[in-house]
Amino acid sequence: MTSAISSQPDAIRVTGLHKSFGSHEVLKGVSLTAKVGDVVAIIGGSGSGKSTMLRCINFLETPSGGQIEVAGEQVKMKPDGSPADRKQLERIRQSLGMVFQNFNLWTHKTVLENLIEVPVHVLKVPKDEAVARARKLLDRVGLAAKEDAYPAFMSGGQQQRAAIARALAIDPKAMLFDEPTSALDPELVGEVLQVIKGLADEGRTMILVTHEMRFARDVASHVIYLHNGVIEEEGPPEMLFGAPKSERLKQFLKTVG
Repeated sequence: MTSAISSQPDAIRVTGLHKSFGSHEVLKGVSLTAKVGDVVAIIGGSGSGKSTMLRCINFLETPSGGQIEVAGEQVKMKPDGSPADRKQLERIRQSLGMVFQNFNLWTHKTVLENLIEVPVHVLKVPKDEAVARARKLLDRVGLAAKEDAYPAFMSGGQQQRAAIARALAIDPKAMLFDEPTSALDPELVGEVLQVIKGLADEGRTMILVTHEMRFARDVASHVIYLHNGVIEEEGPPEMLFGAPKSERLKQFLKTVG
């Protein structure tokens, strides 16, 4: 996918994001913009701050400073970065679909129950409507036959596809993926990446922390390389992967290539 200057509105804008754990500063003022329909891939070595950056966007981690906007609405924050308006934060969170490394499905619920839990109990969608939508989503990720299965009886790839369907069930404005294939056996990675690629092809806004470099190159519209909590280099994938300027990025690509 080639990168072009988009005239679309901002879906997510992060400005000067800082995050410290005690005296250790993990993010040192990073910024990111994802316009509607963008697929932003965040790459970097272990400990570079990739997952922390993603988790700060929906306040699974509380930022230490900076600004976060979702669909043009700025999250109200206190001077220390913590949320100032819990109701606003919950509403904004409900517009972001999150897919985790380790699936995070409710193990005591069937796949279908996993998909309808938040729409029915949090968003107050009528149950029959939520079930109909869930079945469509399960069909779309190739799990129509698994609606009554429990996560423990599914492969890792099936669980992750179910987790993607669950994130889509709230009809999010943007999807956040935190290393969605890193817990999978190699032979199951492709089936999950295929689903994510399908979402990109239909114009879903996504921010994706990934170590799958070929996938980032093929699917992302913009790539950010994080190193030690700062953005070392960013730009369209053909530039970052084809003609990297930073020596660190060149070394990184050699080690993962």
